[in-house]
Amino acid sequence: MLLVPSDPLRPRQPDPHFAGEARAARESGADVALVDHDVLVAAQDLGAARAAVRRLPASDDVVYRGWMVSAGRYALLEQAATERGARLRTTAAQYRRGHELPGWYDAVSALTPQACWTTGPDLDAFDRCLSTLGSGSAVLRDYTKSLKHHWHEAALLPDVTDEPGSRRVAARFLELRGDAFDGGLVLRRFEDFVGQETRTWWVHGRHALTTAHPDSPDERPDVPPEVLAALTLAVSSLGLPFVSVDLVRRRDDAWRVVEVGDGQVSDRPRSCPSAELVRVLVADEKG
Repeated sequence: MLLVPSDPLRPRQPDPHFAGEARAARESGADVALVDHDVLVAAQDLGAARAAVRRLPASDDVVYRGWMVSAGRYALLEQAATERGARLRTTAAQYRRGHELPGWYDAVSALTPQACWTTGPDLDAFDRCLSTLGSGSAVLRDYTKSLKHHWHEAALLPDVTDEPGSRRVAARFLELRGDAFDGGLVLRRFEDFVGQETRTWWVHGRHALTTAHPDSPDERPDVPPEVLAALTLAVSSLGLPFVSVDLVRRRDDAWRVVEVGDGQVSDRPRSCPSAELVRVLVADEKG
C-alpha cells in the first residue's frame, strides 16, 4: 500500500504533487491510502495522529510517500497506523536513522565531509564542534536541513577559528529556522563540489534507481559503477528499507555523499516518471 498526503482542498483525493505516484501504484496493483498531512504535522499527541489516518485501512506493508515530517511526528504516524492494523515498512526508529544526520553519518563517514554536532541549540557545544574541526571552512545545518539559500548569513562559516563570527552565523541560523529547528547544530567541513548532484535510491541496501536531483531535474551526472559498489557496503550497513543518497563530484573528481535521506520523504525529480520510482517499491514488496 502506498500512503500519500491528501489534497488540502479535496481531502478524498491525493495531493497533486503525489497524484502521479498514487496513479502508478494503482496501475501496478498496489492499494493507495491517504493521510492528512496538515493534521499530522500539527499533531501533539496520538489522538491527533489518529485523526490524520482515519481513512487508512489495514495492510501488512505500507510505504509513505509524502512531505517531510519530523521523526517525532513519524513515530505518532506509526502508532496511529499500527492501531488500524497497518504496518509501515519503515519503522519510526528506522525513519529517524535515515532522516537525521547523526543516524546515518557513521555509515558513510569515509565518503562524506567530516561532521560534528550538538544536541539541541547549545552554543557552548557548538564551540566545541568548531574546535573539533580545527581550521578551515565549514557549513552549518541542523539534523535534517541547511539554509543554503541564506548561504553567507546562515550557512557558511569561512573560518572555524573565528568563534565570534561563527556564533553570529549560528545565531542567525537558529533565528531563521525558528520552530522548524530539528535536533541540533551540525558542522560539516567545507569541500569544493563541482557540477550537479545525482540522487540515488536504495531499497533494503540495494541500489534500485539513479535519477537527477530535484534542484537540477534536467541534468543527471553518471555515477561510475565502482562508486555505487563502494557505496553499497555503507548503505546496506544502515539496515534501512528505503533511502535516498545524493552524490556529487568534488573538484579533485572524488565522488562524495552530500546527503542521506529517508526515501519516503525524498522528492522525486520531475524528469523521473512516477511509475519508475513506484516500480522499485512494488517490485521489492513482491520479492
